[in-house]
Amino acid sequence: AGRTMTNTTRWLRQNLFRTKRDAILSVLFGALAIWLLYKTFRFVFVTGRWTIIEVNLRILMVGRYPEAHDLRLAVTLVVLSAWGGLLAGFLRGRQVRAGRLTSEDSRLTAARVLDLLERLWIPLAVVLLLLLLSGTAGPWLMVGLALVAALAGRLVGPFFGRLRLGAASSAVVVLVFAAVPLGMYFYVVTAIGFDDWGGFMLNLFLAACAIILCYPLGVLLALGRRSGLPLIRVVCTAYIELIRGAPLFVLLLLANVALGFFVPDSLAPATSTRAIVVFTFFTAAYMAEIIRGGLQSIPRGQFEAAKAVGLSPIRQTGYIVLPQALRNVIPAQIGQLISLFKDTTLAGIAMSLFELLQVSSAITSQPDFRGQGLIAETLTFAALLFWAVSYTMSRESQRLEKRLGVGSR
Repeated sequence: AGRTMTNTTRWLRQNLFRTKRDAILSVLFGALAIWLLYKTFRFVFVTGRWTIIEVNLRILMVGRYPEAHDLRLAVTLVVLSAWGGLLAGFLRGRQVRAGRLTSEDSRLTAARVLDLLERLWIPLAVVLLLLLLSGTAGPWLMVGLALVAALAGRLVGPFFGRLRLGAASSAVVVLVFAAVPLGMYFYVVTAIGFDDWGGFMLNLFLAACAIILCYPLGVLLALGRRSGLPLIRVVCTAYIELIRGAPLFVLLLLANVALGFFVPDSLAPATSTRAIVVFTFFTAAYMAEIIRGGLQSIPRGQFEAAKAVGLSPIRQTGYIVLPQALRNVIPAQIGQLISLFKDTTLAGIAMSLFELLQVSSAITSQPDFRGQGLIAETLTFAALLFWAVSYTMSRESQRLEKRLGVGSR
């Protein structure tokens, strides 16, 4: 105990009280931090009026999605959980077959489950909070089935991953895995078009679609800007500089208002589709510059080595250059994708979509809550959901960096 106290005292002197100025700043900012923590805990546990969240939890999460079709959402969540677990197990099995992992490493052990809980405890805590606020058995049953489905998929997946697959079989497997989320999308959207979706579900949907679409487009733009063909290079450069120079909010307004002057209403895409297109094109331009920076970080010797072994230009890029470039700029890529996720709130202001921030403002005008100044509670709840997703993305990117050895030789 005495040695621990001595180490603590030494650490305090070295880091907080080394000089008089350090001591004064440490005391001032320590007092400020304690005051902020006190005000936060007091607001959350004492003065906060969270009845508005409990009453409007469903509309905050799914907006105007018909209650009669909630079963579709539950089925979709369970199926996607099983799909994610099966995909993770399948990839583990393929790594075992390729010799990059042992059979023991591919198993879902208790230590691996604890590691997963440690990584995802924040979103799990938020899900538990939402379940407690729901007050009904349906969400508990849905989440329980989703966890069971994910676990079953993870346990079964490695057996399929170890199978010997030819080119045709591999193509079929890829198509099957790709068809599952696409089929679930059509299953949900046939109940009601996603223009009538809302809440946090709409924010997640817009972000997921834009992330999936902007990444390959950004890679192609980055490669095009470095192309030796002048026409391709000029077109890609002009696109990147034009889009990066325009505010995202203005592009969303143009897509919502100005498109009607050029395209008949019968042919114009849905509002949510326009938002996805704008987010995709805007983020792709930024991703292109990030990836171009990664391409420029590759030593010249890598190109020369790829040429020396007789690889074609496409194989040089696909096998040697691009993987290293993407690895080097993981932090910047994830930062841009997190920014995209948070920017989905602009779609509510610019395009009148009923996303989470719009719902948070609208429910304070309900007759039961009008004039009570509950905007702080609703915005705090919205901020919690966005922070949980963004922080989890950041933590997972850091984990990926460590696994790939970013910043080390």
